Amino acid sequence: MLEIKHLEKSFGGLKAVNDCSLKVREGSITGLIGPNGAGKTTLFNIITGHFKPDRGNIYFQGEAIGGLAPHQIFKKKIYRTFQITREFSRMTVLENLMIMPENQIGEHILNTWFRPSSIRHQEKELRDKALEVLEFVELSALKDEYAGSLSGGQKKLLEIARSMMANPRMVLLDEPGAGVNPTLMRKLIDNIKTLRDEKGMTFFLIEHDMNLVMNLCDPVIVMSEGTKLAEGTADEIKKDERVLEAYLGGQYR
Repeated sequence: MLEIKHLEKSFGGLKAVNDCSLKVREGSITGLIGPNGAGKTTLFNIITGHFKPDRGNIYFQGEAIGGLAPHQIFKKKIYRTFQITREFSRMTVLENLMIMPENQIGEHILNTWFRPSSIRHQEKELRDKALEVLEFVELSALKDEYAGSLSGGQKKLLEIARSMMANPRMVLLDEPGAGVNPTLMRKLIDNIKTLRDEKGMTFFLIEHDMNLVMNLCDPVIVMSEGTKLAEGTADEIKKDERVLEAYLGGQYR
């Protein structure tokens, strides 16, 4: 579904991504691991249009998308979350979901005058869908709370819910497990697996929590110094001496 070919990105004298090539298979939950400074988040920023690559190509379902702006990437049905969640904190949980679908009739000011009934009808449909999504991620009881008042784990579930409202083909998750307690972590893992199995979503995620990666991701890609170091199943990565020595320490020996 996603193919990266010889991608490079430098910031002054620092080469953050260095001749990086990798693929993400459709329908997979692909993990991306590596130490701080390996280039993982920079790679995500390039894929989603926040940075333009200096060299190389990005293909999504066979279409070149390298260098497109973030809103153009969004229209390709690629959704991205951030390590620090970016919810609309002064809007309710429900409103955070309802704002996600693109091309809403009420976005055009003339429609508020000439098509009010169409706007009301669409808003009811969006509200009903948002309520279903909140039920799925078990946040229904918080639908009228300000999103900024949620816990860190609840905000990560809200990000998953927002992605569902956008109907993406691929979701890029930047450290979804960061700051999430074990109970909400299980919900998060279950939600990701269900969306992959029932909705056909493809996931590509950065994560430092090795238990989450080993229990959720297949395959696992390891980045080091801006390029791909290794790729394989969780079991294969556990046994890779380079990975064990540099990134996982001795806990899997």
